[in-house]
Amino acid sequence: MARAVTPQVKARRSLVGLALIVLALIALNFLGVLFAPGATFGAKMQSFVPKLGLDLQGGTQIILEAQTVNGQNPTADQLNQSVAIIRQRVDAGGVSEAQISTAGGKNIIVSLPGTPSQATINSVKSSARMVFRSVLLSSAASTSSVGKAKPYTPPASLATQPSVKPTNGSDSAYVTPYLRDLYDHYDCAQDTTAAKQSLQHPTEPLVTCDPTGSVKYLLGPVEVEGTHISNANSGVKTTSQGATTGTWVVNLTLDGTGAKEFATTSSRLVALAPPKNEFAIELDGKVIEAPAVNQAITNGQAEISGNFTQDSAKALADQLKFGALPISYTVQSQDTISATLGTTQLLAGLLAGLIGLALVVAYSVLQYRTLAFVTVGSLLISGLLTYLVIDFLSWREGYRLSLAGVAGLIVSIGITADSFIVYFERIRDELREGKALVGAVEAGWRRAIRTILASDAVNFLAAAVLYILAVGDVRGFALTLGLTTLVDVVTVTLFTHPVLQLVARRPFFADGHRFSGLDPRALGAVYRGRGSFREPALAGPAVLRSRGEAARRQTIAERKAAELGASTSTGTIDTIREDRD
Repeated sequence: MARAVTPQVKARRSLVGLALIVLALIALNFLGVLFAPGATFGAKMQSFVPKLGLDLQGGTQIILEAQTVNGQNPTADQLNQSVAIIRQRVDAGGVSEAQISTAGGKNIIVSLPGTPSQATINSVKSSARMVFRSVLLSSAASTSSVGKAKPYTPPASLATQPSVKPTNGSDSAYVTPYLRDLYDHYDCAQDTTAAKQSLQHPTEPLVTCDPTGSVKYLLGPVEVEGTHISNANSGVKTTSQGATTGTWVVNLTLDGTGAKEFATTSSRLVALAPPKNEFAIELDGKVIEAPAVNQAITNGQAEISGNFTQDSAKALADQLKFGALPISYTVQSQDTISATLGTTQLLAGLLAGLIGLALVVAYSVLQYRTLAFVTVGSLLISGLLTYLVIDFLSWREGYRLSLAGVAGLIVSIGITADSFIVYFERIRDELREGKALVGAVEAGWRRAIRTILASDAVNFLAAAVLYILAVGDVRGFALTLGLTTLVDVVTVTLFTHPVLQLVARRPFFADGHRFSGLDPRALGAVYRGRGSFREPALAGPAVLRSRGEAARRQTIAERKAAELGASTSTGTIDTIREDRD
């Protein structure tokens, strides 16, 4: 017959499990050190320190100015939609605690903490207005006119309308003498107005270049708007047999309207000779790719291929997935900004946390005597777990600790203190009822864990709602509050309870030493041995002093019950209670 697992064995297993969790978190953070940028080991070791938010470290500020067709300021809805899209792009880049706001009725101010990557900055600057145009002409670009004051303008005598009305986007009737002359003399180094021309005149042809300035294009009118892209993701291209090619591509999924337009255009282009069989993908006035159409795409599933890296493919997919901005923006300024609060405020916040921690420890020593070491240990374990998790999120997910997040950590001290106070008081209640310490620890745990879980569930729910509904610094507070609530459950389950299971067997605590914090006599019960207690009625002076101390700890209901029992007693009442545990 298998032997039952004792509480002490369970306690040791729990402590081993906690140790494994701590070691796993330390190992994960070492990975952050190994893969952190930096030439020296000292620079890499900074990964063991969580990144700080904009208010504590400073960062980069970008001001975007709206460009509209009619010169009017954008509407509030357009600005709000733009802010939401930019925030999604920034979050997708792994940057948290960014501040994005509107100003002056037409500007958007984007403040990014620390030193953001160039890909993140580009995602903020880019309008990400994607359209699809048929290619009319393409050739290698010339850079002979680099340094000219302004781009070439064809003679006014060439500004004539097409002699024949074009029938589709690939019709050569679009190539008027004016556009042909502009195309022949076009210099990609002076290509500064293509994005504006594309936005203001989508039904007209466009002369532009690729992002590197090596190829120039004459494109037909817009045939498919990028707003019809319902989803986009990046991945490695695979063959029809399922083998990977190692080439990164961006996969697009179009909605019903986009799929229909794409099917019509691709069916026409597949029958044309180069370069007219190419379907150019124009992003903010630049042709990022002009793939040749080798078959009609009728299912709304398109693929963009080219010289993509993993990062550039993901950046483009994120921009397209989160949609184009409702209006075009130009970068008004990009500056490095200093911390709005800085080290002084961070130290002040940490000092406030230390003061709160010291007060909790002092209260524990006064109230629970030597048992306070469990309190201190629980707080240290909780702090260690919280630090390791925050540091992991910092290097892995781009989380940054702001002053609001520090406030959430300070609040967590109270959450942890509340848990062990509930547990300790439940144990004391069991001791008052006459149980030995070993049984009191187990019975108190069964009663306390329900209260602790209910309290932590409410805290976590409040943090989750706040995180979902709020933005900016408030989300940082909600994240740390929810995180420390989960850490509290781990700490009280894998440390506080197991430690008490082990110390309950120690004579210092089991025999109820006066400095143990678990003295049955001080709690209103006199120990008689073998798990039995008697009421301290009509006892001697020492017991009466203990009884007086216990009376001061009793509730009003307990005092009334004691007075009623004393008034009906005619002598010493011996109550033998058998320890059920």
